[in-house]
Amino acid sequence: MLPIGVPLLVFPFALYNILVLLIPGFLWNSEIWHVYMISGGEWGITPSDAIVAASVVILLIDILRSARRAGRRTIVAHVLSMILFVGMLIEFMTVRAIVSSTFFLLLVISFVDVAGGFAVSIRAAVARRDILLDETGGGGAGA
Repeated sequence: MLPIGVPLLVFPFALYNILVLLIPGFLWNSEIWHVYMISGGEWGITPSDAIVAASVVILLIDILRSARRAGRRTIVAHVLSMILFVGMLIEFMTVRAIVSSTFFLLLVISFVDVAGGFAVSIRAAVARRDILLDETGGGGAGA
């Protein structure tokens, strides 16, 4: 189990860095899997496709996690997600080997994680407050 608050997007970020920085000449556009479609078309999946698709699924999980929690854990999770985003942005701007469309898409996904996490958490907190007000008779349509 992961420590509470660790953004799951750290895994695609780490995988990208490992592949690019430790394997010189790694190609993101080389086909790793080939699928024959019912339509007769052929679809080649590249490492770039795979890491971006996995990151989008991880983004969904991360946003659902932020909607479920409240309190200090949520704040820690948001701070860590923001630190990850800023670190990725700095790396994108300063490390030549990292610059690619794939990493840019990972950066955008990280930004959506930060912005979406804040939005979902705020919305969830407002909904919890409204429920508490309704239970005590301090709100609702009939008040």
